[in-house]
Amino acid sequence: MDKISVLIADDHSLMRQGLRQIIEMENDMYVVGQATNGQEAIDLAKQLKPDVILMDINMPVLNGLQAMKEIKDANLSSKIIVLTIHEDREYLFKTLQMGAEGYVLKDAESSVLFTAIRNVHRGQNYIQPNMTKELVKEFTRLTKHEKVKSSENSLTEREIEVLELIAEGMLNKQIAKKLYISEKTVKNHVSNIFRKLNVSDRTQAAIYALKHNIKN
Repeated sequence: MDKISVLIADDHSLMRQGLRQIIEMENDMYVVGQATNGQEAIDLAKQLKPDVILMDINMPVLNGLQAMKEIKDANLSSKIIVLTIHEDREYLFKTLQMGAEGYVLKDAESSVLFTAIRNVHRGQNYIQPNMTKELVKEFTRLTKHEKVKSSENSLTEREIEVLELIAEGMLNKQIAKKLYISEKTVKNHVSNIFRKLNVSDRTQAAIYALKHNIKN
């Protein structure tokens, strides 16, 4: 099995060295290169064509957001995971809209990072679990009290409401009590959300909605 090639883009030497060490302890991935700023990240991405890029946001010359835009505009096949200290939902929302496939905080466990790398390499999106709530909060803030439409299907206001409560960690039984509906009805709403957006879990549903700008 081919190993996953990873490019690290971070202006802190200790961070790059630490990431390289832990990544290369895994049997299915290796570090193909390291960039100290956004421009180097662009150049190395074009030269090395890594499977996955770990992209810091705050870097000199060009920041991570600018570098990500250039890489996406170049139509490279590399998947980008934003690896950052920023817990703000605005950063999360913006990077996803720009095409990032993953978002992980720098204080996350190494296992979270490895899961993110493997998931995005398989073509999936990955958001660090504790950031999912922030993602859906931003989504619902933008779409509250609107009927949200896609090209073929639509989420109703009630379905958006259910999605928000799921992100807050509520179980179906708790959602039912909160909305004064039956638990069976909640299950139906959840199934409809996944079916309409063609996704299999809550995080994927929110990411799909954000990336496809699903709103009126």
